[in-house]
Parts: sequence; C-alpha cells; structure tokens
Amino acid sequence: MALKKSYSKDKKTCKVTFSVSPEAAQGAKTVTIAGDFNSWSSTETPLKKGKDGSFSVAINLEPGKEYQFRYLLDGSRWENDWAADKYIPAPFSSTDNSVVIC
Repeated sequence: MALKKSYSKDKKTCKVTFSVSPEAAQGAKTVTIAGDFNSWSSTETPLKKGKDGSFSVAINLEPGKEYQFRYLLDGSRWENDWAADKYIPAPFSSTDNSVVIC
C-alpha cells in the first residue's frame, strides 16, 4: 500500500493517489476507499485494478487537513494503509483508521 501526494502550483489542491499492492489485495476482485472525504461511503470511490493486480485511485483533497480512511476489499474486509501518515482509534469500533495528512 502506498500514498503519493502532489500539490497544485497554487497549493490549493493536494492530489493523493491511494494504492493497494497485489500482495496487500490478497486476490481481491474489488477495492473501494471510504473516508472523511466521501462521507465514509463504502461504494462511492472504487479503486481501479491494474494489470499487475494492484488497485489505485487519485483523489483531490484540501491541503492543511488530515483525513481518516480505510480500504474495503471485496465488500467485506476492511484494511488500513500500511504507509499511512498515522493511525488513530476509530470512534465506532475497536480498530484504528488510517490517516493521510495533506
């Protein structure tokens, strides 16, 4: 898993590319991302599957903020990003959420 960040020239947009490696996907057929940026929708933001079995999606976020998120594999298994900027306890479960800092 990986996070790649790039900023617009005017620094008003932070483009984050969220990636799930083939190893982390563990043969998943679908991967979506749910987080603060999409009202924790488990269906709104699917990642595109690459030929190598990896998944990725680019999302434009507002700089200067932190966003919590998690990946949903095959609609049933939640995973954190191994390369997250940090982790914080999830408010509604006994697990952590990944955090990306823009």
